[in-house]
Amino acid sequence: MRWWHFLCGKKETMEKFLVVGLGNVGVDYNDTRHNIGFTVVDALAKTYDAAYETKRYGDVAAFNHKGKKILLLKPSTLMNLSGKAVVHWVRCEKIKPANLLVITDDLHLDFGNLRMRKRGSHGGHNGLKDIQMRFGEFSRLRVGIGNQFKKGRQSDFVLSPWKKEEVQKLPEIVSKAEQAAMAFVLEGVERAMNTHNGEVL
Repeated sequence: MRWWHFLCGKKETMEKFLVVGLGNVGVDYNDTRHNIGFTVVDALAKTYDAAYETKRYGDVAAFNHKGKKILLLKPSTLMNLSGKAVVHWVRCEKIKPANLLVITDDLHLDFGNLRMRKRGSHGGHNGLKDIQMRFGEFSRLRVGIGNQFKKGRQSDFVLSPWKKEEVQKLPEIVSKAEQAAMAFVLEGVERAMNTHNGEVL
């Protein structure tokens, strides 16, 4: 059996990290603003040639890089129950709390801005709220999606596809988010924050 088959309780010599991308499952949600977390971890999987397996509470991929084992998780729960998947895989793979990074969209940041934090409020994001309630404090990488919507249309905005002009800029934003996530793994959250927080475009 290959090493990347996920076996709870197996002792590992490498330090392990869990990078979670938040999103909603289903073709109707592909390429929507709320799924930017999925987009970033998909990009990481492609960059590092990691194949997903459908496992309990989500799709999971893994790869080794510079002496670290990085697991990628796309929860298959509803967004509002993301914490259920995160807690399961943290426990299953014995991930240290400090080695968990959650990637999510953020209405409070301008489109394309990145902000990594060691802790903080959920800011009204139901996925973050559920993880915080079930798990406690954790590092998160917020990707700005802007807030160009009319009053009362927030849900429609986050669940809608990107505009044409945004699609053209997404590759660079996603690439920078990938770099920030790997800096978290290889350099630590403090240095990653100092290096990668701010405007991408």
